[in-house]
Amino acid sequence: MGAVWGNKIKITIFGESHSEAIGIVVDGLPSGVNLDMEEVKREMARRAPNGGEFSTPRKEADEVEIVSGYFDGKTTGTPLCGIIKNTNTKSKDYSLLKEVFRPGHSDYGYYLKSGGNNDYRGGGHSSGRLTAPIVFCGAICKQLLREKGISIGSHISSIANIKDETFPIDFDSEKLEKLTGEVFPLLDKSKFETMRSAILEAREQGDSVGGVIECMISGLEGGVGEPFFDSIESRLASLLFSVPAVKGVQFGKGYKLTEMKGSEANDAFEFVSGKVVTKTNNNGGILGGISTGMPIVFDVAIKPTASIFKEQDSINITTGENTKLKIQGRHDSCIVVRAVPVIEAVAAIAIYDFLR
Repeated sequence: MGAVWGNKIKITIFGESHSEAIGIVVDGLPSGVNLDMEEVKREMARRAPNGGEFSTPRKEADEVEIVSGYFDGKTTGTPLCGIIKNTNTKSKDYSLLKEVFRPGHSDYGYYLKSGGNNDYRGGGHSSGRLTAPIVFCGAICKQLLREKGISIGSHISSIANIKDETFPIDFDSEKLEKLTGEVFPLLDKSKFETMRSAILEAREQGDSVGGVIECMISGLEGGVGEPFFDSIESRLASLLFSVPAVKGVQFGKGYKLTEMKGSEANDAFEFVSGKVVTKTNNNGGILGGISTGMPIVFDVAIKPTASIFKEQDSINITTGENTKLKIQGRHDSCIVVRAVPVIEAVAAIAIYDFLR
């Protein structure tokens, strides 16, 4: 299994949704870093807002226990390991999934890869639960990047077919940081009720909806990136596509660039107060895989939650028969809201890996 990522820093995630614990090992952090653990807790709470109307009824404290690499309130420079205990599991809800696979979920793929030896409870190693340790690592990287003047923030660009505005080119870092304090971050706050209604309606129907998250990285200097195979896009995309339910990533205007002429798509350069900037940011602050110094902007498509309560067609792998599946358990009707801090976390990890 490919549970290790990174060049200058390396992260290894471990655990399953219903195992005793999940966690992460981060190798390559500098020594002497005084971590703001309150900030870490705040980021963790963003991923799992217990009691929120948009989150699963499964309530986990998501308290991180650092068991190595941290002493006297500072990093030691040795591998830092954080563990999060799983305390609120209902494994019996998943007993049927040992042989009947959820449409749209990873059950079948993991069954094939492991020869039927996968932990199917709650999605096992492929569960969104594994994003908790990623957010923990991302919270650390965010703090380190902030010291370099780099801010990362996101907003919900769409839920189903309801769209928010997109980041303007002059969106400043203060506004970006402010977004991270919102449970349902939007640029156009008037879209909240419509989006909320779409999510709650899907829940009432035993169904789910997806959406898009737009993320901005502000303050990164130009010249960062290692083309071809370690370009900013390829490194970011490799982590973004590791997040469960991500099915699409585009930078800047993305696919809309194909509808433009070169004269429209190109970002013209100019000097402003002696600094090189571009008049537009259609390419999302990246050219040739290298940062230009403009904000890096990308969006991520999150598919509808695969675990839904509607009856669906499936198969029984043991009997070799077609069957119907109506799942039990506790599931989100929309994971976009909880995915926002996850997307920011992987962005922070990827950028810090370039700058370490």
